Amino acid sequence: MNPPEAARLPLVAVTAGEPAGIGPELCMMLARRSLPAQVVFIADEGLLLERARSLDLSAPVLSQWSGPGDPAAVSVLHVPLARPSRPGVLDPANSPYVLRTLEIAADGCRDGRFDAMATAPVHKAVINDAGIAFTGHTEFLAEHLQVPQVVMMLAGGGMRVALATTHLPLRDVAAAITREGLERTLRVLHADLVARFDIARPRILVAGLNPHAGESGHLGREEIEIIGPVLERLRGEGWALEGPLPADTLFQPEKLKHCDCVLAMYHDQGLPVLKHASFGGGINITLGLPIIRTSVDHGTALELAGSGRASCDSLVAAVELAAELARHSHGA
Repeated sequence: MNPPEAARLPLVAVTAGEPAGIGPELCMMLARRSLPAQVVFIADEGLLLERARSLDLSAPVLSQWSGPGDPAAVSVLHVPLARPSRPGVLDPANSPYVLRTLEIAADGCRDGRFDAMATAPVHKAVINDAGIAFTGHTEFLAEHLQVPQVVMMLAGGGMRVALATTHLPLRDVAAAITREGLERTLRVLHADLVARFDIARPRILVAGLNPHAGESGHLGREEIEIIGPVLERLRGEGWALEGPLPADTLFQPEKLKHCDCVLAMYHDQGLPVLKHASFGGGINITLGLPIIRTSVDHGTALELAGSGRASCDSLVAAVELAAELARHSHGA
């Protein structure tokens, strides 16, 4: 007999990421932890077991996942590699395997077989080397699940930082920030802070784009012509928004104490501060999807793969948050 819904642990699908990176060993380290969730690894079973053996990890026996209701605390849904993988050695032939694991996890969450997914890191360059256009998990999942607008948010070090733009060259950022796009981003961010994180009236600090938030137009007019008008319109709907604020003074502890999230205009405006405070234990969350998806805050660390020196703390934190968000969505 299956446990009642209220007592059942959330079922989190964990993708192992780039096979030549640290993802497979992080999964095997994760399997040894006590977690507030059942875990199904979406990966090549032989890859996981071989990496565990090479590092002398006493991971539990991996059973084949039999579907919803499987009582195993840790199991695997086997997806075969195209070619055997060696730690630290990238092989474009395995890129379709990496993307297939993401599709399986996302489809399973959408169809209700999994409650959430958490992802180990992928290597963007080798996927592109395979002839597959790929800019990141965030964009890939949005396209696969046919969602027009998603938002990348990282949490850690007592902060949440969301991004108005994600993986763009810096020279393209200003043109990508429009009134319409910024408003869509804020609406996704606000909605998920309410629905996923159970924050009734989120307090959001919004960074300007330019130094000193444009210095009254002398260092750029995006704050005056784009960011400011959007914030003013949403404040008119009762939202708690502050900005546009100079990014160089935005991350003061006194300011952060009174906010639920910061919205940065581009990747390297907001994330260096958060990662300085939390690297190795932070979490990446994709907002706006019809599913729950969390991820680690680091890359594939090819130089550490197979060494046993990598830490699984960020993956553990990602699974824990995925389980917490899943419980919120079930009203637990």
